[in-house]
Amino acid sequence: MKTDKVETNEASALIDERIRELADWRGETLAHVRKIIRQADPEVIEEWKWRGVPVWAHAGIICTGETYKQVVKLTFAKGASLDDPSKLFNASLEGNTRRAIDIREGELIDEVALAALIQAAIELNTSRTQSKK
Repeated sequence: MKTDKVETNEASALIDERIRELADWRGETLAHVRKIIRQADPEVIEEWKWRGVPVWAHAGIICTGETYKQVVKLTFAKGASLDDPSKLFNASLEGNTRRAIDIREGELIDEVALAALIQAAIELNTSRTQSKK
């Protein structure tokens, strides 16, 4: 099976380039959430998949960072299985697997709640990895 996944150093450089290319609130927002993700998990692996989507992974995909005209969308691969006490998820709520956070221009990000969601996603990924062993 062929994949267009690009890993770590090259992926990080491509994410840097995407942030620079956007040169607006979307780039600033993507850079901000990236910083939160990296602080929440210093071992996070950055990937570049599906012809241009930043992906953060730890024992599986944590989330993706897509940029659209009106939103920066953080899609959590297993978001439906995560507790979200701060109610960050506000998109893709109807599915059985994914959940997303749409961030619009000018919206503040609850950094503590986002970091907790990142940690919960990592715990879910690592628990599933360990149960397979």
